[in-house]
Amino acid sequence: MRAPLAPLTSIKLKLGLLVGSSVLVAASLATLGAGSVPAWLSIPVTVLLALALTQLLASGMTSPLRQMTEATARMAAGDYGVRVRSTSLDEVGRLARAFDTMAGDLEGVDRQRRELVASVSHELRTPLTALVAVLENLDDGVTAPDPATIRTALGQAQRLGDLVSDLLDLSRVDAGVAPLERVDLPLAAVVEAAVAEAGTAARAASRSVVVDVRVAPGLTAYADPRRLHQLLANLLDNATRHSPRDGTVVVEATGGEAGGIVLEVSDQGPGIPAADRQRVFERFGTAAASTGAPGGTGGTGGTGLGLAIARWVTDLHGGRIEVADAADRPDGPGGPGGPGGPGGGALLRVELPGAVHPRPATPSADPSSAPSHARPVADRSPAMTTPTPPVTLPVGLPTRVPSSLTDDLFGSLWRDRALPGRPGVVLATAGVGLLAAALVPFAPVGIGATLVLLAAGLLVLRLAPPRRDGFRWACALLCTGFALVVTLRAAVWVGTLGLLAAAVLVTAALVDARTARGAALGALAWPLAGLRGLPWLGRSVRALAGAGQGLALARTAAVSVVAVLVFGLLLASADAVFGRWFGALVPEVGRGLTLRIFTGVAVAGIVLAAAYLALNPPTVEPHGPRAHRPVARRYEWLAPVLLVDAVLTAFLVAQAAAFFGGHDFVQRTTGLTYADYVHQGFAQLTLVTALTLLVVAVVARKAPVATASDRAWLRASTGALCLLTLVVVASALERMALYTDAYGLTRLRLVVLVFEVWLGLVVLGVLAAGVRLRGAWLPRTALLGGSALLLALALANPDAVVARTNLERWEATGKVDWGYLEGLSPDATPALVDAGPQAVACALPGPLDRQQDVAVGDDLDDPDAWSGWNLGRERAAQALLRAPSEQDVERCASRR
Repeated sequence: MRAPLAPLTSIKLKLGLLVGSSVLVAASLATLGAGSVPAWLSIPVTVLLALALTQLLASGMTSPLRQMTEATARMAAGDYGVRVRSTSLDEVGRLARAFDTMAGDLEGVDRQRRELVASVSHELRTPLTALVAVLENLDDGVTAPDPATIRTALGQAQRLGDLVSDLLDLSRVDAGVAPLERVDLPLAAVVEAAVAEAGTAARAASRSVVVDVRVAPGLTAYADPRRLHQLLANLLDNATRHSPRDGTVVVEATGGEAGGIVLEVSDQGPGIPAADRQRVFERFGTAAASTGAPGGTGGTGGTGLGLAIARWVTDLHGGRIEVADAADRPDGPGGPGGPGGPGGGALLRVELPGAVHPRPATPSADPSSAPSHARPVADRSPAMTTPTPPVTLPVGLPTRVPSSLTDDLFGSLWRDRALPGRPGVVLATAGVGLLAAALVPFAPVGIGATLVLLAAGLLVLRLAPPRRDGFRWACALLCTGFALVVTLRAAVWVGTLGLLAAAVLVTAALVDARTARGAALGALAWPLAGLRGLPWLGRSVRALAGAGQGLALARTAAVSVVAVLVFGLLLASADAVFGRWFGALVPEVGRGLTLRIFTGVAVAGIVLAAAYLALNPPTVEPHGPRAHRPVARRYEWLAPVLLVDAVLTAFLVAQAAAFFGGHDFVQRTTGLTYADYVHQGFAQLTLVTALTLLVVAVVARKAPVATASDRAWLRASTGALCLLTLVVVASALERMALYTDAYGLTRLRLVVLVFEVWLGLVVLGVLAAGVRLRGAWLPRTALLGGSALLLALALANPDAVVARTNLERWEATGKVDWGYLEGLSPDATPALVDAGPQAVACALPGPLDRQQDVAVGDDLDDPDAWSGWNLGRERAAQALLRAPSEQDVERCASRR
């Protein structure tokens, strides 16, 4: 998919359009949402859509720069094959194309450098082998140090010097220029010298081959002596390598046209198939990698460069070289007149022009026939290119640079991992958003919200990678319970606490949190996923459009909606029963369309962030066990723990003294009545419980456990601390009970009471973990236990519990806060109705009006629609059938 702003040729114009579009979208959404959409909903949706538009329009603007940064790092490590992909026409796109041109040139230069090294190595091997063979024979006494032997060794040394000097010539060849010093040469002498050198090399390699030389008398060649020797040496080396043991190699030189010469070298080897006769002249030609034919490297010890160099010398002289079958020659080694070979042998024929031919300054201009040394840099034929070895980036050199702004922001903490686009996920989250837009606005929170929550949960659970872990399924079960609470209870605060707990459970399960730190980071990861997943969202949208599905899906959706509305409205106008059903199922489009759009986008964005979190969770837990650094001396941790134990013991003694001393002891000691004494301190005791757990966590990290004595002290000190903390928990619960008896029960006091119970259960878990000094299971157990307690509180109908407790206190003492009871949700209505006419009159002046507080959108005067059905409100409506008359309500109001 091409970037939206790719056709523009100016980066400044692109930036201007980007800023202007984002501002326009934000202003338009703010205008549409003013007055009809709550600020807590309109602001996040506006920011989300503005960011999405920015990501869409900015795609491809800076990616060439990031690719060039990565390519530069790889080129510094020796990999010149990288390229930058850019379709932009602006300054960045032009820079990317210029970079690709430079990379191609550098790749060609590097390839030529490696080919040069390979050629030089190949050429140095033959004289070195011959020289070493002569010197070894002299050292072993096999050959006498006579003048002939010394001259042979000297000739090989001179040959090495000549090859070293050819290094400069080869570099000139790669540049398209190669000097030639042509003279008239007696061909027989040149051939004999090359044959002698080849024989020495063959004997050194333990190859027994007979070379039959057939040169016409008085034949001369107009050629460069060194190049011609180089040509013959490579042809003979190739022939002796592929001839069988005790085989025969025939070298024949005859006169050619216009004073030229024809050189033929034939052997008794396996021959060269017709299909490979051009490939053998390429560098590293693999025509016979498996057969050992000439030009190949299989089983011959060659490098595949000999015939390529031979062709280069031939082209340099303006001649031509070709391959034929040795059997084509009647008197060749593979023909009827020769010894014959297993494969018929190969014949290499070279035709060199005479002195009347002009000397070419460069090899053939035809790229297909030019030697590999003279190929243009742009030629990248695989057969002519030295294979590029795997590139290993040096330590400290970045192997991958950030691919987006979010990569710069999150870095290694949350890598993108090149997550591929998932158009189906985007469409599924859009479907959940549409479901929310249809069911949630203009209806009390009820079964519609539960359906949206369950659909979102199933989608996220389906996307999460499979893991055999009971923790995930326990979280899923608890989240299902919290989703059902929205339908079972009318109290908004109960559903809100449940949704917050479900969010923590979802994130903990998706990121595989195992510690309190991991759970906290996972909870932060969900909102951050909306930003981290923007590049993935862009890839998904591009994949959807690239597959050709975007337009088709939009067209299908539009046609389907129009068809349903047209036929539905016609049938609804024709039949009253169907019209009532249709009106209940299909929301009124003209009513609050803006609110529905905002709601759908917000829900889709939240679910999409959770989906990205499921597909690419951050790493919130360290790999392997965390290394703790215990203190060096035992008293460093033991002394503070024992002092805390002493303080808690003193508190326990004070509690016992107050309990057994009674009112007089408390009055005499503190100046307070016993009721005032027990009605204070609950918050402080709760804080003490939490701090004790923190102390135990720190001690578990710092206390050494290397010896039995260390472990015994740890168990004893922290065990005593936990037991004393349980006494603190019991004291806190008792004080809350007395405080409730004195001042009544409220929602906050009930929640704090449940929280204190949970802290007590965590302390019990710490005691259990201390038995074996293994508590890895404790954080997850604490999270599941706290969530289960909260779910149990929601299912217990907390507003009804608050109402019944206060009504019981009213019956016992005559004290009650009717105003507080009046503010309870419809969940408390049955309890208030059952308490009698006075409770109904004073606490239920207009219970149905309170449904307005739990609806998203306009006030409701009608009974709940099906999407807003709620068990708590249903029971309240049934209980109100027994409510007193309006006169009772007025009579209670007059007594206030």
